[in-house]
Amino acid sequence: MKFRITSLCALFIGLLFTAQNLYALKDGWQLELKKIALNVTSTEVQNAETYKAAGVSNARLTSDSQTLMQGTFNFAADYFAPKSFWSNTLLMEYGKTYLRPVGKDEITNENVDKILITTDYTYRLWNIKDFLGGFEAGPFVNIGYETEFTPQDNTPLKKIIRGMAGAKLFEGKYLKSLYAAGVGEADYTYEPESTKFALEAGFKLENPIREGLKVVSFGYYRNYLSESTERITDLQYELELDVRLDVMLYKNLSLAPFINYYAAEAKHFSGRGENLYTGLSLTYSTFFKKAKEIE
Repeated sequence: MKFRITSLCALFIGLLFTAQNLYALKDGWQLELKKIALNVTSTEVQNAETYKAAGVSNARLTSDSQTLMQGTFNFAADYFAPKSFWSNTLLMEYGKTYLRPVGKDEITNENVDKILITTDYTYRLWNIKDFLGGFEAGPFVNIGYETEFTPQDNTPLKKIIRGMAGAKLFEGKYLKSLYAAGVGEADYTYEPESTKFALEAGFKLENPIREGLKVVSFGYYRNYLSESTERITDLQYELELDVRLDVMLYKNLSLAPFINYYAAEAKHFSGRGENLYTGLSLTYSTFFKKAKEIE
């Protein structure tokens, strides 16, 4: 896998620096609320203990009361210039599950907790119009800060400054992003802080099926090569894949059934951790300002 990512980086850089410098597709500021979503499900069961004791075979009368709440906010402020593309994003996700077993104390479990702030600068070196629906390409640098709303049980609050540099294809009809990069992390979650190096590849694709209906998928793979301070919490790799069917309901309101898969494996003990999440998301998105299209 390390060889594949390194080869992909070399291929991208070789193509970009031998390509001709063509014109851009957009110009100016673009402000977009990519997603604001709230998922809430609740089940409230009364006298479940009585029906359980009687041996009633009816899950709607004997199940535990529970509530799941999850919210997502994703905003982007992008600037398109003739020779460059500057993107700034804010992503916030938080979710909790409240389980109220009969005759027992309430159990609370966080199912997602993430705050990610990034700024990304890409040199617009190459423009392809007639291949894979068209796209742009260029080298890029990215700096981000990742944290969370609340620390997990018995762990400190996550605090990571992450920088990466590499090459990517972007802003296409189908190919929204395809990149390969080297990554440096300063992890301040634990003391003393640890400096880590990794290789990363990722993508985002959109496939319109018909008007108001499209398949959206994204993912990344990050392989850690080294760290300045070894800890039991160090990961060998992280992998995330997300596929959703985006159905436009009315104007900027859409409904999206989705599947999200996350996996990671620790360096210092065996066993891959996995998280498979399926759901249905009601989402609102809109443009506050669109960049000017260049013919």
